[in-house]
Amino acid sequence: MAQAESHHILPLPSFDKPVKLLIVVAPYYKDIADELVAGAKAAIEKAGGSWQLIEVPGALEIPTAIRIAYRQSNFDGFVALGCVIRGETTHYDTVCNDSSRALTLLGLDGACIGNGILTVENRTQAEVRAEAAGQDKGGHAAAAALHLIALTRHFGSSDKDIGFKPLRYEVQMAGELDTSDGTTNA
Repeated sequence: MAQAESHHILPLPSFDKPVKLLIVVAPYYKDIADELVAGAKAAIEKAGGSWQLIEVPGALEIPTAIRIAYRQSNFDGFVALGCVIRGETTHYDTVCNDSSRALTLLGLDGACIGNGILTVENRTQAEVRAEAAGQDKGGHAAAAALHLIALTRHFGSSDKDIGFKPLRYEVQMAGELDTSDGTTNA
């Protein structure tokens, strides 16, 4: 058995303006999910933030719920919580890989997400990682989201004029070209 390694944990950031996070949890393993949520809530409140909690059926639905809230609401960040325990089929690999990949893509799109979806071999590993008084992976996921929010605020608005821009904002149909004399060539 390997000895426990020492890890450096960044202190929680501080904020000039309030922060509001959405905790999205899949309570498939309810007792484990409850511990993850307790850790996340404590970390958010310790940083002076507020939170809202929603539940989804499983880990695969977490990224979709976050994307809906990211596009349609005003949360500063998101905490993804759940647990996937390896079973007898390859479904475990699909759920772990696809939920993680989707969260990463949302993050690359600008969403400040802390990923606290546990991917473990057995229930004992999940319990150890979830316990708020122990490894506190829920609290760590909330802290990760808080750090990304602080980084986003440090660098300013995420609405920068970079990338491809249309020449104008009206719709043009393919095959039509406006000419300087007002006629249209098709």
